[in-house]
Amino acid sequence: MTAFRYRAAAASGRIVRGALSATSEAGAAAALEARGLAPLALEPDGPGLRWSRPSRRDLAIAFRSLAALVGAGAPLAGALAATERLPQHPELRAALAEARRLLHEGRSLGSALGASPDVVPPVCLGVLRAGERAGRLGAALEQVATQLEQDAELASRIRQALAYPLVLAASGVASIAVIALVIVPRFAALLADLGQELPPATRLLLTLSSLTQRFGAGLLAACGLGLAALVAWRRTPAGRERWDELLLDLPVVGPLRHRLAAARFCRAFGSLLTAGVPLLGALEGGADASGDSALSARLMRARTRIAEGAPVAESLDTERVLPVAPLQLLAVGESSAQLGPMAARAADLAAADAERALRALVSLLEPALVLLFGAIVTFVAAALLQAAYSLRPGG
Repeated sequence: MTAFRYRAAAASGRIVRGALSATSEAGAAAALEARGLAPLALEPDGPGLRWSRPSRRDLAIAFRSLAALVGAGAPLAGALAATERLPQHPELRAALAEARRLLHEGRSLGSALGASPDVVPPVCLGVLRAGERAGRLGAALEQVATQLEQDAELASRIRQALAYPLVLAASGVASIAVIALVIVPRFAALLADLGQELPPATRLLLTLSSLTQRFGAGLLAACGLGLAALVAWRRTPAGRERWDELLLDLPVVGPLRHRLAAARFCRAFGSLLTAGVPLLGALEGGADASGDSALSARLMRARTRIAEGAPVAESLDTERVLPVAPLQLLAVGESSAQLGPMAARAADLAAADAERALRALVSLLEPALVLLFGAIVTFVAAALLQAAYSLRPGG
C-alpha cells in the first residue's frame, strides 16, 4: 500500500484535502470517486526528486498531438505511442511512455499522466479527469492543448519583448566594468606619475574607480549573500506571498504582473468549468495556476465569500482579484450562465492588455538604458579628455 495526498472537489463544490492509502494512484482515484469526490491533485505522500519541468511549448505539442489523434479515432494507447517521439524533454517522453504502460493496466489517462510528478500541471490533469468522468476526453484534450498553446505563446512574446533590453543592459554593465576596472586604472597610473593637479571630474572618476577596485568584490559578495537570503525567504509560503504582494503594489511592474496572473487564472478557471469541475473546485484550480501567491490568497478569500453565497464577480471585485475589463466579462458570463466561455475570453483580454503594457514599458526602457549608459561613457570620456588637456604646456 502507498500513501497518497489528495485535493478533491465534492459535488457541492467544497474542496477536501487529506491522505489515503491505496495500491496505486488509480486505486486512490477510484476510492475518492466512490466517496463522491472529484480528484484535483493526487500525488504520493513522500519526498521525491524534482527534475526540470518540460516547457509549456513541449506540453502543448504533446497534447495537441494527442487531441488530433484521439479526435481522428485513434486508440488512446496508440495516440500515446505516436506522441512519445515528439517531445524533446526526456522527462515528458518518459511520462508519456509510463502513461501508455499504465493505460494497459486499466488506468485512466489523467491518472496515468499524474503518475509522473512535476510533468503535467495539476490544472491540466484536473481538466482531463473531469473530461473522462463526463465521457468527453477528446474535448478535454482539446481544452488542455489550447490552454497550453496560449500560455506558451504568451510566454514567448514576453521573452521576445524583454530580449533586447536585457542584452542592452548586460552589454552596458560589461562595458562600464571594463572601463572602471581596466581602462581608468591605467590612466590613473599614468597621471599619478606626472604629479600634476587634475580637474575635479577626473579626480571624481579616479576615486570611483579606486573604490570599485577596492570594495567591488566585497560588495558583489554581500549582494550575493543578500540575494541568497531573499531567495530562501521567498521560498517560504509567508515570504512568497509577502514578496508577490509587494510586487503587485509596485507602480509599473504591479499592474503588468497582475494582468499576467489574471490571464493565467481566467484561462485555467474557464477550462475547468468547461470540463465540468464544480465552481469552487475550478476557483481553487485557477488559483493554483495563477502563478502568483498573493493573487492566489486573494482568490481563496473570494472563494470563501462565494461559498457563503456571494456572487462570483462581486467577490472577485471585493478582493481585487482581476482588472476591470476581465471582471466585467466574468460578470456578464455569470449573469448569462456562460461563466466558462467568458472566463476564456477574459483570459485573452487580460493577456492582450499585459502584452500592450509590456511593450509600452519596453519602449520606455530601451531609450532610458541608452541614455544612462551613454551618459556614463560621456562622463568618463570627458573626465579623461580634461585630464589630457590639462597636461599640455600652458594647459
